[in-house]
Amino acid sequence: MTVPGPPGGPAFLVRYPVSRRLGSGAFATVWLARDTDFDVDVAIKVLADNWAADPAIRERFVTEAKFLRRIRDRRVVHVYDIGTLDDGRPFFVMDYLDAGSLEDLRRSGVAPAEALRLCAEAARGLEVLHRHHLVHRDVTPGNLLLTSRPDGSRAVVVADLGVARSVLDSSAGAMIVGTPSYMAPEQAGTGAVDPRADVYALCAVAYALLTGGPPFAVLTIADLTSRPPDVGPAPLAARLEAPATLDGLFLSGLAGDPHRRPPSAAVLADAFDQIALELDGVGPPPPRTSGAQLGHAHSTPAPVDPAPSPTPAPAAPPARPGRSSTFYIAMTVLAVLLFAAFLGIVIAVSL
Repeated sequence: MTVPGPPGGPAFLVRYPVSRRLGSGAFATVWLARDTDFDVDVAIKVLADNWAADPAIRERFVTEAKFLRRIRDRRVVHVYDIGTLDDGRPFFVMDYLDAGSLEDLRRSGVAPAEALRLCAEAARGLEVLHRHHLVHRDVTPGNLLLTSRPDGSRAVVVADLGVARSVLDSSAGAMIVGTPSYMAPEQAGTGAVDPRADVYALCAVAYALLTGGPPFAVLTIADLTSRPPDVGPAPLAARLEAPATLDGLFLSGLAGDPHRRPPSAAVLADAFDQIALELDGVGPPPPRTSGAQLGHAHSTPAPVDPAPSPTPAPAAPPARPGRSSTFYIAMTVLAVLLFAAFLGIVIAVSL
């Protein structure tokens, strides 16, 4: 049995009465509803009317629900139910996250240390996807949602896997999808896309949180493909009074060559957290990180501590083999005795 939704909205099962629309995108609309069985608010995502008859888009929508249902981790939004409306459109029911998104913070502004801490949480959420052999492919501030913790702080939850793809088939006829301002350059090609594309995108998100906008003037796929691969983002560290490692991290994380980026979202998370601690003035200097950890930057410096290491003191020359102190005492006594004998002979001759 279904009941009417809000004006202009869908009808849902009695279990999920709808109260208002939360947002909409190119392929779907998300509604706030109430799960009357569990007495909690939920979000319901419904495929858009104009895509409901497209088998490929419909399959992608259902696949997103299956991905999210399969992953059980607090860093990734969870799906509880899936169904079909009377008009044939599929929908699925998921967590309602009540504190907005990183896009809201990008627009309103957020302290640099807090921005980096939130991006570190987002990176660990992406690492969860990557462990499940998934690449998100559309990491943007709007797809990184916020939820309130009991202590009043905010946690980041990865959402919207509508264009996510398994790493196992990421090169098999994949369409170009994503948001150009945050997309890695390789997503505009026909080759394989791996988790380092999400690493690039999250670095672009972090840059946008710190500056208000993405790192490069990219609005279309054509802009993305024409961007010179060796051009890095404008430096930020001096302006933010942040450690120079921040600029190094963005140089590697936003490199056109995936091999120059941090090799995993987990490594990126640790780097964000370290710089956030330094911005707060409570962290030790960052450990020197090898290119193998943060990505090989060729001529681009890796994000390491810029302070020169102290010049080591010259090493003491190795000790030469020597004799024991007993030997020297014995030799001293012998010398005294010989001198006394010599002196006695001299005195006897003189007499």
